[in-house]
Amino acid sequence: MPLVDPVTMASTPTKLTTATAAAAALQPVPIQQTPAGQAGRYVHPVVLLALFGSQFNALVTDPVRVLVTTLPIVAAVQVAYVSLCLPAAGSQDAKPARKARPGEKKKQDGSGPNPVIALFLSLLMTALVTPALHLAFVLFGAPFLTHIPHTLLLSTNLALLALFPLFYVHGVEASAWLAIGSAMAPWDETFGGLAGALFGAWLGAVPIPLDWDREWQKWPVTILYGLYAGYVAGKVTGGFLLFGKRMVSRVERDDKEE
Repeated sequence: MPLVDPVTMASTPTKLTTATAAAAALQPVPIQQTPAGQAGRYVHPVVLLALFGSQFNALVTDPVRVLVTTLPIVAAVQVAYVSLCLPAAGSQDAKPARKARPGEKKKQDGSGPNPVIALFLSLLMTALVTPALHLAFVLFGAPFLTHIPHTLLLSTNLALLALFPLFYVHGVEASAWLAIGSAMAPWDETFGGLAGALFGAWLGAVPIPLDWDREWQKWPVTILYGLYAGYVAGKVTGGFLLFGKRMVSRVERDDKEE
């Protein structure tokens, strides 16, 4: 009769319960209900697609030069998007300001988050996570000793697109990232963008080893275009078609049982 370790047997359900509880507490992130926020959500994907759609030939000819010159533009577009369209981490939990009594001066409410600090910390976290993404690309088959600038710039684009908005709206809250990592987070523009970017990058790698002898098959052109196309598709899908739904139905079943 095989031996059974009760600690090992109990750990898996415990992990699932923890992830499920974290996902159940995580709510989808809404877009700011301001004219600038609503306009920005539509302009944002158009600008990203137009930026690289117009640079295809140049990107195939000299990927590093194009990625270096477009990186500040991508960063500026992402900063504008999160600033105008997304709530900063903790803003949804902030208490509303108390209504001032007649004759009483209105006090500044310091309980809410500071968007400027949230923006700075999000950019810092994005920069810190980029080397880890570079390593992940290498582990999944990217050139190890060659094309280092190509892979690093590709990793930077992935971090800016998929992770920077998530850092801005969730900060470093462990429960939120546990739900995101376990694919139990509710769909919204930020989570949809992450899922779409990863899937698009994976799909973009398919043409590289094919024996077509095309110039655009070289690293990392197809992955970059798959990354951007997937990000936009996931962002739109998460923000409109699947908003509030979850990839894993376990959380929904637990919510109904409760």
